[in-house]
Amino acid sequence: MGNLRDAVVRSLLSFFLLPFPNDLPDKGRQTFLFPIQTSDFCPMPLHTTFALNPDCRVVLWRIEEDEPTLRAHLVLTAPEQADLDGITHPNQRVEWLACRVAVQTLAQAHHYLYRGLVKDEYGKPHLLQPESAGSPAHISISHTGGWAAAVWHQNRPVGIDIEPIRAQFTRVVPRVLSEAEIEHAAGRADRLAVYWCAKECLYKLYGKRQLTFREHLHIEPFADGAERLTGHVRLPDHEETLQIHCWAIGPGLLAVACP
Repeated sequence: MGNLRDAVVRSLLSFFLLPFPNDLPDKGRQTFLFPIQTSDFCPMPLHTTFALNPDCRVVLWRIEEDEPTLRAHLVLTAPEQADLDGITHPNQRVEWLACRVAVQTLAQAHHYLYRGLVKDEYGKPHLLQPESAGSPAHISISHTGGWAAAVWHQNRPVGIDIEPIRAQFTRVVPRVLSEAEIEHAAGRADRLAVYWCAKECLYKLYGKRQLTFREHLHIEPFADGAERLTGHVRLPDHEETLQIHCWAIGPGLLAVACP
């Protein structure tokens, strides 16, 4: 029992007392302490958590639990259970569950009663809420082999993506890049991964299926190792410029589009 209690305490401290990333201005750095009941806290071992600004927090998990362990900490809605039933690969089922446990953890940290996720007509996930409730916070989720990530914003849409850097990027990603982006990437897997991750974030944030990566989503050239990128959504009736945070972390890259 003592070992379990110590593990919970270490997880709580790392989750709720971690400062802002170093690339934020000094006036933006601070630590947050959200009161939470340890009995409600998810037992997943936390890898990294940080706040991009006072309204936006990111969590990245390295998944070490099996499906029954994760399933025990969630109450799924009927549509969610149907989604899970449609996933046959064991690892993908675990990642699907881990994403929702990560969102639940963020919800608890913000004193929000987590009721599950619901998809809109474009497949974008949203927090489930009673019809009488006000506008909820915005979330985005992502997973890859053995990892789950989630981002929470109190009042603005967000997008998140996590990717390993794969050799396949050199064959696939140029198909979704503009000529200028292809020229800048120069066939390098690391740059192609950044472009892919960043565009995935923009796509998830905007959340409309009529977007195409090549025509409507654009990333400005960036220096190698840059942790802040500038992205653009360009449609005939809408244009928007967004900042994208990108880090070499976890399995490869983690990127977040956040207002």
